[in-house]
Amino acid sequence: MNKHNITKKYISKLNQCLDEISLQSETIELIVNIIFDSYKLGGEVFILGNGGSATTASHCALSFEKDSAIRGKPHIRAKCLSDSMGLVTAWANDSNYASVFEQQLVYQINKNDVVIAISGSGNSTNIIVAAEYAKSVGAKVIGMVGFSGGRLKDIADICITLTSRDYGPIEDTHLAIVHIITESLKEKLLNE
Repeated sequence: MNKHNITKKYISKLNQCLDEISLQSETIELIVNIIFDSYKLGGEVFILGNGGSATTASHCALSFEKDSAIRGKPHIRAKCLSDSMGLVTAWANDSNYASVFEQQLVYQINKNDVVIAISGSGNSTNIIVAAEYAKSVGAKVIGMVGFSGGRLKDIADICITLTSRDYGPIEDTHLAIVHIITESLKEKLLNE
């Protein structure tokens, strides 16, 4: 396959994912409302993911904290649990890799908070364990997944699901969703 065909094939896969999120615009609006309701209650957003989804989680925290900020108003508090390699590796070493996100939530999360769990497959054990813990304390869990959802789709309070099984377009689309949510949050803050 020549490079031109690879480009066209990739763009076709990405367009399929983007078409799927356009059909889930009501779900995205509900997610924005969940995050904004948490914000009004003084809650915090915890974001997590593995691999490429870890970098999307980091970008999400940045976007929520900075790009949705309105001068003179409290900003949305967001924290990426994938960002601290020290914490991730300490919990992996001293406990197990399945608990690296859950253990970070234990002393931080409360019922007014939101967890955004980003997973290509929706089946990563450390993501599932953290989502289950968040729900056990009454926090809302938002999923962003591919592969038609995996286990995370059934645990999350609300989930944006892509059918693709190709990590590249899934991760690209998850980042687009982050930007859509950020723009929507900024608009809500402007009108608050």
